[in-house]
Amino acid sequence: MSGAARGRPLWAPFVLLATAIVVSDQVTKAWITDSLAPDGVFNVLGDNLRLVYTQNSGALFGMFRGQAAPFALLSLAVIGLIVVYHGRSGRSPYMTLTLGLLLGGAIGNAIDRLRLNYVVDFVDAGIGDMRFYTFNVADSCITAAILLLLLMAVRPSLAEPRRDG
Repeated sequence: MSGAARGRPLWAPFVLLATAIVVSDQVTKAWITDSLAPDGVFNVLGDNLRLVYTQNSGALFGMFRGQAAPFALLSLAVIGLIVVYHGRSGRSPYMTLTLGLLLGGAIGNAIDRLRLNYVVDFVDAGIGDMRFYTFNVADSCITAAILLLLLMAVRPSLAEPRRDG
């Protein structure tokens, strides 16, 4: 299907969603860094859900620690690819939502990597010693986008562009 047949992408919702994610991500990270010392803990639901201020100098789930600079550069490339891909996605609300979540999350974590040389993570969930990786708002949005992409792989019709102009 040609770009003209698919229509212009839904740029306004895409940019607004990504901006809202970046703002909420940066505001929550600023709040946690002002409220807790590094490795400080605040129990929200006992030990099952807590806020723990951590500095992740690696990638997703803390892998490749100490590699914030290369991941910052990679993040910038990924941000560019997300914008280009959205430009080619037509008027698909599903792709606008998915790529907006991905863009907002990528920008939120890239800001940390470029400004701080680490990403602020703070949501810690689990039961006893069985803990999930500590994460933040940006990570949550990236994870949601990946789940939506996987769902689209199973049901490609979800990403079909709207027919209106």
